[in-house]
Amino acid sequence: MATTDIVVSERESRPASERVINDLSIQVATVNGSGSQSANMVLLRSLFQMGIPVSGKNLFPSNIEGLPTWFTIRASRDGYIARRKEIDFLVAMNPESAAEDLRSLEPGAAVVYDQKLNLDRLRDDLIFYPAPFDQIVTPICPDAKLRKLVRNMVYDGVVARLLGIEMPEIEKALRKQFKKKVKAADLNWKAVEAGYEYADRHFVKADRFYVERMDLNRGKILIEGNAAAALGCMFAGVTVVSWYPITPSSSLCETLIGYMKRFRIDPETGKATFAIVQAEDEMAALGMTLGASWAGARAMTSTSGPGISLMAEFAGLGYYGEVPAVIFDIQRVGPSTGLPTRTAQGDILSTAVLSHGDTKHPLLFPASAEECFTMAMEAFDLAQELQTPVFVLSDLDLGMNYWMSEPFLYPEKAMARGKVLTAEDLDRIGAFGRYRDVDGDAIPYRTLPGTRHPAAGYFTRGSGHDEKAQYTEKPQDYVNNMDRLSRKFETARRRVPAPAIEETESSDFALLACGTTHWSIIEARDQLDREHGLKTSYCRVRAFPFSDGVKDFVRRQRRIYVVEQNRDGQLYSLLRMELDPAAAAKLRSVRHYNGLPIDARSVTDAIISQEANA
Repeated sequence: MATTDIVVSERESRPASERVINDLSIQVATVNGSGSQSANMVLLRSLFQMGIPVSGKNLFPSNIEGLPTWFTIRASRDGYIARRKEIDFLVAMNPESAAEDLRSLEPGAAVVYDQKLNLDRLRDDLIFYPAPFDQIVTPICPDAKLRKLVRNMVYDGVVARLLGIEMPEIEKALRKQFKKKVKAADLNWKAVEAGYEYADRHFVKADRFYVERMDLNRGKILIEGNAAAALGCMFAGVTVVSWYPITPSSSLCETLIGYMKRFRIDPETGKATFAIVQAEDEMAALGMTLGASWAGARAMTSTSGPGISLMAEFAGLGYYGEVPAVIFDIQRVGPSTGLPTRTAQGDILSTAVLSHGDTKHPLLFPASAEECFTMAMEAFDLAQELQTPVFVLSDLDLGMNYWMSEPFLYPEKAMARGKVLTAEDLDRIGAFGRYRDVDGDAIPYRTLPGTRHPAAGYFTRGSGHDEKAQYTEKPQDYVNNMDRLSRKFETARRRVPAPAIEETESSDFALLACGTTHWSIIEARDQLDREHGLKTSYCRVRAFPFSDGVKDFVRRQRRIYVVEQNRDGQLYSLLRMELDPAAAAKLRSVRHYNGLPIDARSVTDAIISQEANA
């Protein structure tokens, strides 16, 4: 095909009156390690700067380099940011995946592709825009090593011309991406301009997808969930971090290291006021975290599913010895190594009861970057107030992708340290029992190491102990201690974040979810109403143990669809464990577990199918 030609199916040509504006998904298919991430972020950020609600999903392989990778940008005038199944505009740069990428497209979709791939021969119902990327980039970048990276910016220019993305916004996003690397920014900008000029000279717009400036993102930011969580940890006052690298949690601690080096250095001495240690494994990471917390520090670790499994024994020590700790679990697909770079909510049930014996842990479920920030601070407060490990269950989709967010508010609430006795307190009361329930909330008092008072000392035991922290194997002492821990979990029920509930009068049924599933639920509820006339109520669970608000919501509904991203219905199972039989009987399970972020259409179709079979 000559470079001046395009292939347009007549039945898919649309008049200008049928333009689709600010409602499309763009997918860029490249090769891992090719440097496409910068070009993709420039596209995402330029649309965001135009005021159009956007979300970006990066689908990448777990090897270092060479396998297919996809980046999907959704632009939605209605503000939907969940993944969308359908792709409207494909940029096909990878010969290995090109044929399969084309097969997944609906008729009428647009395809920008590397001309030498000859993709127009594969289908006649798509709009094709072939571009000779190597030919375009060579005059701009004589260095062959740099060329394979710079050529990606050419498709930014082509896409900008075809969709109507404003070039000043492209340049602004590009220079933000390269920050102080002026020469690199200049070179890449030339590649963008070359792509734009080529598309302007050679392509006649034949697809129906356009973008236009809106004003819906004023004041908002783009940030990854892991970066937001790292900021939250810093503002929470964390001083000790022990971690072991694992995808997709590594960027949380890596980003936190950068923040702490910038903001937590003593201005007078120039020394760090924190300690961040890469441990030899996940067990050691939690062990160090518990040790630092026991000593009075605000300490944390971050991991993913395999690390959570390895932490089971120390998690039990934290629960039974009543030692605070904050553990971030950025969930990925399992079991075993599973799919390390795919997203899931597969650790809910196992983490809730992590360790052997009778153990229950508080869990927090952030759904947004903003909640990654706020729940990080809540987790540290809860851990110290409840004297127990607290797990924050994010996921790869939230942690490693960029999300729109309102700017985070500077925290004004004082840190909650919980029931810590000082030497003055001990002078006043004379003595204390480390594991005695004094206030009726099942939370005992503790002292910190180094408290200068003869009554301050006690043993922290992972073996049997009585309320004075003395060793015992007496059956009744064990029962008393375990019953108190169970009552403490009831106290936690009143202190964890409350659910977010939207009830619709005369709803046909309700939906219940947690975490990033939330964004598909918002859109699915609109689809159920618009396409099927079904009214729904919705409860977004934000923590475990489930508050009375969750239980009351379930009791008020006729049927509840529990939507989650795992095979076995783990949130569904946890609810059934906690609810009375009559309430549990109202639950239905909707599950999504292919490793891709859950989309609204899958939710809608699954619910309609179950409704038809009810």
